[in-house]
Formats: sequence, structure tokens, C-alpha cells
Amino acid sequence: MKPSFEKYIPFKQINLPDRQWPNNTITKAPIWCSVDLRDGNQALVDPMNLEEKLEFFHALCDMGFKEIEIGFPSASETEYEICRELIENNHIPDDVTIQVLVQAREHLIRKTFEAVKGAKNVIVHFYNSTSTLQRKVVFKTDMDGVIKIAVDGAKLIKQLTDEYDGDTNFRFEYSPESFSGTEPENAVEICDRVIEALGSTAENKLIVNLPNTVEMCTPNTYADQIEYFARNLKHRDAAIISIHPHNDRGCGVAAGELALLAGAERVEGTLFGNGERTGNMDIVTMGLNMFTQGVDPKLDFSNLPKLREIYERCTNMKIDPRQPYIGELVFTAFSGSHQDAIAKGMKWRQEKNCEHWTVPYLPIDPQDVGRVYETDVIRINSQSGKGGIGYILEQQFGIIMPPKMREPFGYMVKHVSDNAHRELMPSEVYDIFKDIFINKQSPVALKEAHYVKKDGIEADVTSDCAPLWGNVKAVMDATHELHVIRDATRGGVGTVLYEIAGQSQVGIRLDASKIPVAPEVRGVCGMLGLEPLYLACEGRLVIMAPKEQAQTIVDALKACPYSKNAAIIGEVTEEQPGKVVMLTEIGTQALLPQPGGELLPRIC
Repeated sequence: MKPSFEKYIPFKQINLPDRQWPNNTITKAPIWCSVDLRDGNQALVDPMNLEEKLEFFHALCDMGFKEIEIGFPSASETEYEICRELIENNHIPDDVTIQVLVQAREHLIRKTFEAVKGAKNVIVHFYNSTSTLQRKVVFKTDMDGVIKIAVDGAKLIKQLTDEYDGDTNFRFEYSPESFSGTEPENAVEICDRVIEALGSTAENKLIVNLPNTVEMCTPNTYADQIEYFARNLKHRDAAIISIHPHNDRGCGVAAGELALLAGAERVEGTLFGNGERTGNMDIVTMGLNMFTQGVDPKLDFSNLPKLREIYERCTNMKIDPRQPYIGELVFTAFSGSHQDAIAKGMKWRQEKNCEHWTVPYLPIDPQDVGRVYETDVIRINSQSGKGGIGYILEQQFGIIMPPKMREPFGYMVKHVSDNAHRELMPSEVYDIFKDIFINKQSPVALKEAHYVKKDGIEADVTSDCAPLWGNVKAVMDATHELHVIRDATRGGVGTVLYEIAGQSQVGIRLDASKIPVAPEVRGVCGMLGLEPLYLACEGRLVIMAPKEQAQTIVDALKACPYSKNAAIIGEVTEEQPGKVVMLTEIGTQALLPQPGGELLPRIC
């Protein structure tokens, strides 16, 4: 008994020794035509209803599609009614052309012309199968018989167009269905005959659609077929060469890309590859592949999550988590080495202000398609490393761990994930950090400290040592509209403000009367000639935020035990960039002296 694989016939290759397509490059977007509402819809277990089709249609228009195949209006009353709804209730933008599919059969063609009456722009897409197999098995005819079907259909379409009473702009498309299974010379002949029957010209071209109805060969062979066809079509100047790849071998996008190299000018496909059997070519993937090469795809992919939501709801289909560009996990790194490289790439871009996208493991900026760094890029499980864990804490919680602290903490997090046998959410990573490092009460807790110095100066001063994270969390819970958060431990508030003013080249104006300085501290500083704003200031924050958020932030801080004296102490101005100006208690302005010499030491 022969092995089962021997019953299959290898695909016959095209003799094209001087093929040119391998030397070409995709430099511009093709004409796109969505067939979601026809080819995609007919493949659904439960086809879309009217409301779903209308929502999907408008989503396609919003993306920028100018040609949309809406259905097969001669096939059923439902399809007919959807076509009429689109036309009669003005759903179709003036710059969008609807396309309707019809078999090359007289009664179906006449029904189609009735269905599109009143539309502004219409492509009548007619077809008949031409493959060797279908001629033998289905139609039981020869090539001449198949050509007659196509030519008779073309003549009738031309007649009905000439007789049409209206101002509809008609264009035509012909598909030799199962093109990839048709002898190349026969495909050329039938399309030339259809062009002649329609009277197509260079000014009024026929869309010649060459469907890979069943993906039967490798993408390079399909490209050879397209190049052969383009070279040998007698009326090439009267044709727009279109392709319609399917995905039976899993190579739909590759076949489409190589076909563009081979001379195709137009592409039919669906969002996320929906369609018969294994689906149509995925327009989202093909378009974003161009996008990553610096080519404008002429379609808007900036909010893929919203598009995904519409698609899944209207089709009742679920997108695979590994689907290119939109799958839940396609931007996610769990591996420690990958996370570390991504985190370093992100930091590199920020530091170098890179013009081009240069992040390892991410071929596209997730934000360009509406994804979110915080939730889509680095996620934590037992395979994660110190770089990814550090990235999560820094990006979502503002915690920058010293390098030597990251490794042991990373092992702690991985241990928790390993024992739980699951991914850890960012909040859980922070909880681990908090449990280990924040607000520890053992082995010793310093509740309060008082200091008295009696060498000519006497004061009762309470230590300002305090944890800051609770304050920061309260602020971030109140608003995410923050520019800068700095602690004032070394150098005091004045040093922090001068650093910010210098780095951002802005002026800062302070109101002395609003700055909360303890009377004891103000008195000592007055006697010793010190500026209180340059004293080491433990347990205090300097926050820069939009003016409209200032009071919200202050209210949040005043509710915390260590920041009850929080206040708005000044504003950022365009005047005197790099300088800090003080409005004094008597109403005059004075320049706050710039910090100099050694910073006062921390006293803990």
C-alpha cells in the first residue's frame, strides 16, 4: 500500500527564468478592497444581521477603505435588502465605491443591477470558475465553454449598463475563479476576451482579479503566475491587476506581498483574515507589515483594540492571542532576557531621543496601533527577570530600584509566581515590594524623636523623617496628570527647583508666604544667615503638575499623616528661564540665590 502523501499531485511550476519580481520592493500601498461583508460574512456560522453589517461597514469606511464588497445581492433577499438599506438611507460616503458579487449568469446579473440602482459608485464583480479541476468535475466543459460563459456575462453587463437609467458610475471586475489552478495561458486568454467584450480601455479599465481561491502553491509560484499574466495580457493597459489570496497553506499574506512585487495593483482581503476555510488574506497584517517598513498603508490602524471589539462582536469570532499586531500576547515578553532588552531599548530611546523605532523584540511601537506599554509589553511570571520586574515598578509605581537591589527582589517575585503557577499582576509585584521594604515595624520602629541643643540656641524640633510612598500613592490615586515628583532630602527644596528650572529651561516663581516652614526652623535660619529652602528636607516632596490639578493634589496630601502641611508654593513661568524667583512677604520679588558649595549633609 502506497503512503498516503503519494496520492497528491505536486503543483506545476511556471517556466519564468527571467522573473523580475524578486528584485522589486513594495514602496506604496495598493488599492485596498475589503471583502469582509461578503467573503468574510459568508464564512460565518451565523452571518451578520443588518445592524451588524451596517456597523462593520461604517468601521471600514472610518479606516479609509474606498472599495468595499458589500455582498451578493442576487443570492438572497437578506443580501438584497442590505444593499438597498445602504443606498436608500445614505450610508455610503461619496468617495466610497460599493462592490457587488455575481456569478456570470443572466438572471443573477439582472437582479444585481436592480439591487444597486441609485448608488453613486458601483463595481459589478462577476466571475466564473476556470480551473482545470472545476472544468472537469463541476461544469463538465472545455476551456471554450468556460470562455463563453464569461464573455456572455460581460456582454450582458455592458448591455444593461448602456440601458441603465440613472447617473451611477459603473466599473467592472472579472475574476477567473480558482485562477491559481488555471493554466496560465488560459487565464490570460479568458481575461483578454472579457476586456474586449466589455470594451474596456486605458481610460475605463477593467479590474482583473486573480484569486488564489484555494491556496495551492507556494507564494513564489503565485508571484510567478501574476508576473506571467501581466507580461502576456494583450490588453494590459486596459486592466487593473487585482489579487484575492486565501490562506489554505498559511501563506496568504506572503502570497499577497510577493504578488505586489510581481505587478499586482489592488488587493482584496479581510480584517484579521476572516473567510472561507482558513480564511482570506489578512489586510491588517499586510498593511502593518508595510507600516513597519516606512510605507504608508493608506489605512488607519491606530486603534486596533476598538477594531477588534467591533470585529469580535459582529462576527462572533475570537482573535487568536498570537494573531499578528492585535493578539493579546503579541507584544508581551515574559522571558527575563527579552524583558531586559525591551526595558533597555525603551530607556535608550528616551535618553537618545531616537527618531526611528529601535526597541529589541518589538517590530512596531505598540502605541501606534492603540496598545499600551504598561499592560501589553512586559508581564510577570516565573520566567521573568530583574529587568522586567524593575521596569514594571518604575513605569507604574515610580520606584527606581538600585541595580544591586533588583536581582534579589527579582528572585523573590519569581518565587511567588512559581509557587502560584500563574502570572502576577503589577499590583501584586508592588505588594511584594511593599511587604518586604516599606513600613517595616521590626526589629525596631522609630515613632518620634525630639532634639534639644543648649549652646546659646534652644529649640524643640521634631524629626521630619517619614516614608514617601504613601504620599505618592495618594497623589497618583487622585490624578495621573503629573509632570515631576522629587524628594528634597539633599540640597532642600531650593536645589530641587533650580535643577528642574535648569533642565527644563523654565522660570519658577515662589510665594514666600505660602511655604510651610516651622517657626523654630525659620528663627534659627534667621540667626545663622541660612536659607531654609536649602536645608536638608527629609520626608518632603516637590511636585510639578498642571495648575488645574494643584488643589486636588494638595487635598490628597493633606489627608496623609506625613504631609498635613502640603501647600501650593509657586508656579512655573516663561520668564527668566533657569531662575527661581521669590515673591517676598512684603510684595517684592527677589532672585533665590543659586545653590553653591557642598550640599548640607543628611541628618537622620
